Amino acid sequence: MNLHEYQAKEIFRDHGIPVPPGKVVTTADEAASAAREFGGMVVVKAQVHSGGRGKAGGVKLAKTPDEAREHAEAILGMEISGFTVEKVLVTPAEDIASEAYVGVLVDRDSQAPMFMVSAEGGIDIEEVAHSNPDAIRKLTVDPRYGLLPHQAYWLANSLYDDPKQVKQASRIMSQLYTSFIAAGASMAEINPLIVTPEGDVKAIDAKVSIDDNELFRKPDVEAYRDASAEPQAETEARDAGLTFIKLDGNVGCCVNGAGLAMATMDLVKYYGGEPANFLDIGGSSNPEKVVNALRIITSDPAVKVILFNIFGGITRTDDVANGIVEATKQIDIQVPIVIRLTGTNEEQALEILQRAGFEAYTSMDDVVKKAVELATQG
Repeated sequence: MNLHEYQAKEIFRDHGIPVPPGKVVTTADEAASAAREFGGMVVVKAQVHSGGRGKAGGVKLAKTPDEAREHAEAILGMEISGFTVEKVLVTPAEDIASEAYVGVLVDRDSQAPMFMVSAEGGIDIEEVAHSNPDAIRKLTVDPRYGLLPHQAYWLANSLYDDPKQVKQASRIMSQLYTSFIAAGASMAEINPLIVTPEGDVKAIDAKVSIDDNELFRKPDVEAYRDASAEPQAETEARDAGLTFIKLDGNVGCCVNGAGLAMATMDLVKYYGGEPANFLDIGGSSNPEKVVNALRIITSDPAVKVILFNIFGGITRTDDVANGIVEATKQIDIQVPIVIRLTGTNEEQALEILQRAGFEAYTSMDDVVKKAVELATQG
């Protein structure tokens, strides 16, 4: 789950990180009122779950309340990476002497939190990693002890020469780690972490992604979820108890079990196709899940073929077959469906499909080859 900037800043502020004040508004007049409240120049920032807001015109400097109104009017309603801007954050503009990057994320290799810091802030860290990897200092944190003071100092010392700024940055990194753990985050970053002309270190931007598996025990964090800012298909899948991730291909995949889903997508790629999604219906034998899965897959206009790959263990293949038949009655499906069912109640499942006019495969290779062939023809 991604947080909006203003939500991430609330978490940072709660843990003592110096974050400038801000006000979230949904109309141009409210933006002008917020600008008057702050006095002087402000920045009007689109609140969407997307990077590159500045490049897309979603971040504007306003010198007057009237200019803040104009910028808000232009930003509200604009599309950024497929998301419609419904709210903006108005925050005082800061004088900036320097910019740095500070972030902490879950590192899969070490299976522990990892800090990444760079004196080259204000731009994509991926760009820095590609063009100048030596500009990034990394530190793996032992989760048993957390970020120790000398480690925070070592990281901060790579950003600043001034001892006062090193001390401020060290404290901010410790606070960032506390925020990261408290929120159950998979990533938390400040970009940029600025130094003002007076020598104060501040976080003027914030980005946090939450591990969905943490949400059941952090209802206060889950309350930040903004379903309107998420892809509709992913919201529908979550409500239906499905695991769904949209991809860029044209082979719609419906599979039971995460491991089989990954193997299916690998095989689609191996035979020259491109998966349109990751969709795991799980181990349930509820035909309604299959109906919901097909409804979500067919909502994607890029899908040229639907591939079912079901290995029945806990999942009963006859229930999946009934779900497929029921879905075709409820939904006007305009693309071919290729099916592989094997395992629990396989014979009954094949009979159900045959009576409905479907052919089913038992070989995983054969069904994937057929799906890729049909997607290519389409």
